[in-house]
Amino acid sequence: MPRISGASLEEHRGRTNARIFAAMTRLLGERGYDAMTLADIATTAGLARTAMYNYYPDKESLLIAFTAHETASYLERLDAELDTVSTPIDRLRVFIRIQLDHLATRHIGAGSVAGVLSEDGERRMAEHIAPLADRLRAIIRAGVEQRYLAAEDVDLLVPLVTATIAGRSTADLTADRLEHAIDATTSYVLRGLGARVGKDGKARRLPASAAD
Repeated sequence: MPRISGASLEEHRGRTNARIFAAMTRLLGERGYDAMTLADIATTAGLARTAMYNYYPDKESLLIAFTAHETASYLERLDAELDTVSTPIDRLRVFIRIQLDHLATRHIGAGSVAGVLSEDGERRMAEHIAPLADRLRAIIRAGVEQRYLAAEDVDLLVPLVTATIAGRSTADLTADRLEHAIDATTSYVLRGLGARVGKDGKARRLPASAAD
């Protein structure tokens, strides 16, 4: 019977999962998803290969669990930051900043595993990342309703904004270049959504005729 670390089996599993996810994060940065194996992750995490299979029978199930964990942590951070601002434009700025900052330190995304997941795996992956799109949809909808953004089909805008953000590679950028990438992407998205921002950086509501 494997040695239990922690006061309970649940705590033990939590600690082991943390080691597995930390190992996966490290290997994603060093090798990428395709080049790593469950055996590699087990070794990096300090686990026996058989113990690894007790947690995850294959790499796909591990990837989905890892994505769920990462998304939950990310949404907690995002929601805390969104709560510090009030207008839809400022919330959109926060969304873009947090997303690009997150991508700068992560080495996997939906696009990087396209084609390697089963149909069921893709469905489960989409379910885990759906709350992120929900946050963006709510921000854009509020912007339209409050006349900060031009009236458009919100469900059409969400994937366009998501693609713009995800398509801007920020991995390994220096702090200055990352800041420039965030500012440039934010300006591009705001212009594309029809926002009007004064020289003081504050958003202006659109005239009723322009918002319709």
